[in-house]
Amino acid sequence: MDKRQLHNVDACVFDAYGTLFDFNSAASAARDELGDDWQRLSELWRLKQLQYTWLRGLAQHHADFWQVTGDALDFALATLRIERPGLRERLMKLYLELKTYPEVPAMLHELKSRGMKLAILSNGTPAMLAAVVGNAALEGVFDAVLSVEEVGVYKPHPAVYGLAAERLKVAPSRICFLSSNGWDAYSAKAFGFSVVWCNRFGQAPERIPATPDGEIADLSALPTMLIR
Repeated sequence: MDKRQLHNVDACVFDAYGTLFDFNSAASAARDELGDDWQRLSELWRLKQLQYTWLRGLAQHHADFWQVTGDALDFALATLRIERPGLRERLMKLYLELKTYPEVPAMLHELKSRGMKLAILSNGTPAMLAAVVGNAALEGVFDAVLSVEEVGVYKPHPAVYGLAAERLKVAPSRICFLSSNGWDAYSAKAFGFSVVWCNRFGQAPERIPATPDGEIADLSALPTMLIR
């Protein structure tokens, strides 16, 4: 992993799902009903969720992330032929209770103690983000929790990334953006952020503009990379 140091960073902006919060934890918590299907369901749910954001963006048929998440879950359940009364409602509720990855709370508190501005920039709706932040007892840690609903289009539209710079009043070049999604990390770099790709899932490099400034396996390495 490339853990080069980044200088002159005034703010860290984090993607939410897959970066701070483990999207697999919803289906994993329902293993008593899903059995061995839980991982396949989780992967298909996530894949279709992202596809629907891109397709809706291209077609200019915006719907908020709660609807998109439900539509993607319906597709995954139908594809895997899983039909159990109450399961859909249970999984959607669990999506509001996603767990953080283990290193996240300590990392955030370390950066906060240094006076770093912290924000979330996510496809999630304000209500969805408030739920997961509250469930993780991270209220008060972030200077801003930003939803794409403020601009009405999903990542990787430049208007989404511009929202962070505007709200934090920090130049893009002085913002370090973190995402576990390669397409998100590369697109944020193309926008003008400094970017560290948290490559949790061992993905191959993307073939789109532009290359992130660094790559780490999880967020525990982030504080040592930032020099102000």
